[in-house]
Amino acid sequence: MAIIAVRTFFMWCSILNFALLILSFLLCAGGAGWVYRIHSKWFPLPRETFSAMLYGFLGVYKMLWFVFNVIPYVALVIMT
Repeated sequence: MAIIAVRTFFMWCSILNFALLILSFLLCAGGAGWVYRIHSKWFPLPRETFSAMLYGFLGVYKMLWFVFNVIPYVALVIMT
């Protein structure tokens, strides 16, 4: 596979995952009560625990986005 194709792949992966991260943030920031009500039907958690878990999830997702999408893309841009 050509390096240009791999670079384009990582570019689009980075863009799509960033859009999903922003959408998740906006959904949780703007509709935190709604998100909590939906999930509290499935999992009986206190609101504070749910908020901490959600914050942790978004943080881990952001770190994984950097490690598996952004950094490989930047490395390929530097190489070419």
